[in-house]
Amino acid sequence: MSRFATGVVVLTVGGDEPHAMTANAFSSVSLDPPTVLCSIAHSAVMHSAITASGRFGVSILGAGQEQVARHFADKKRTLGAAQFDGIDWRPGEHTRAPLLSGSLAWLECELSDAHESGDHTIFIGAVLGTGHGSDEPGLLFFDGKFGSPITDGWQPTR
Repeated sequence: MSRFATGVVVLTVGGDEPHAMTANAFSSVSLDPPTVLCSIAHSAVMHSAITASGRFGVSILGAGQEQVARHFADKKRTLGAAQFDGIDWRPGEHTRAPLLSGSLAWLECELSDAHESGDHTIFIGAVLGTGHGSDEPGLLFFDGKFGSPITDGWQPTR
């Protein structure tokens, strides 16, 4: 699957124990009604966070947000509210989930369904609200590296 280029998002849950996780197993499911999915390992903190909250935010990252992606992918980072220290964000109007500033777009979702598959759960979210920000290229993940699209090929960021 490393040969399949994907976009990069940060999933978030608000509340008393806010949490975030970088993900690339994310996709649109339906336009009418607007619905998305994310696939999360049973062992991930985000799995229990989304299950408990029933709502989540999605920040779609731009090419300039690689460090943000790396931060929320780091399993050694401090959890809880402290993981957002130094990160500019605002609480979502519908979910109170942190939505990251500088992102290309934001979604707020209500959990509508969940399907177990192997060691992951596919969470389906009904979109409650959206917004958009920067028009820069998106952050991509391909062959174990972050990069961005360019007109005539792949442009690794590192």
